[in-house]
Amino acid sequence: MTHPINIAIFGAGRWGVHLIRNFHQHPDSQIVAIVDSNPDRLQAVRERFQLPETVRLVTDGSTIWNLPNLDAVVIATPAVTHFPLISTALENGCHVFTEKPLTLSVSDSLQLCELAQQKQKQLFVDHTYLFHPAVEEGQRVIQSGKLGELRYGYATRTHLEPVRQDVDALWDLAIHDIGIFNQWLGEKPIKVKATGTVWLQPESGLSDLVIANLTYPSGFQAFLHLCWLNPDKQRRLAAVGTQGTLIFDELQSEAPLTLQHGYFNRIDQTWKAAGLNREIIPIQHREPLAQVCDRFLDSIQNHQPSPISSGWVGAELVNILGGLSESLKADGQPILLE
Repeated sequence: MTHPINIAIFGAGRWGVHLIRNFHQHPDSQIVAIVDSNPDRLQAVRERFQLPETVRLVTDGSTIWNLPNLDAVVIATPAVTHFPLISTALENGCHVFTEKPLTLSVSDSLQLCELAQQKQKQLFVDHTYLFHPAVEEGQRVIQSGKLGELRYGYATRTHLEPVRQDVDALWDLAIHDIGIFNQWLGEKPIKVKATGTVWLQPESGLSDLVIANLTYPSGFQAFLHLCWLNPDKQRRLAAVGTQGTLIFDELQSEAPLTLQHGYFNRIDQTWKAAGLNREIIPIQHREPLAQVCDRFLDSIQNHQPSPISSGWVGAELVNILGGLSESLKADGQPILLE
């Protein structure tokens, strides 16, 4: 495109404001409208980012489709609203950037992917962690063979808030770590299982704590600990191999990616640890969300879907979450994924 990409943003809440900031600052995009049901929030956004009066602030999203030269929409609203919003946007000839998960069912996700393909529009899912420099560098470390033969992985994602009322801790938190493991391994799980506990919202049955297990074709297993009722905030993921463990700890801002070297030597009838040392893996320090927004605009300009954040990738992750949900309802019964 020769002109900046005209964007309407749905949602000016906790995550929406970060998207507004990034698209407002990007030279290849121009925000033409922001939609939110709260007029005070809209006014606060205008003042915070000093948005010009030409940016429309509206509480009724249905008026957006009448805007001339609207190229794309950005959706930062609850997951339950994604399917109708995305389908309407695609039908109106807009490219779509949506917060994760793509939808709450794999059939809806696939339907949207097919519609985007039919309309020749980009459908892009905001899997921010896949654009994190530590995740990108971690993939290179694994592919280099430094870990030896991969054994298993584990991840902990806990905090005390926010507590979601539309989805459980599984749908809120697991998608990040599943996406990272899938990218690092170059595989998708073939079997999943999960158990959960409900404390805060028994009337809705939304699990506050979920323990999940994913099995990959190579035999690699990933274990996830997900909870939004834990003041011990953790954002930590690791892949373990025969030669060491690669650790991505987001809360360690100075050194988020480390490689803990170590292996066993067999001496007589015992095993002896050897080669123990910690290596800090250098990474470029840049904002992942800025990379996400840039890649979305690039996919529009070059008519190419993102290999790691397209609608099809989003649908794959929804399929995995759906299997985990099925297992959760069946008290941990293993579920084979198609």
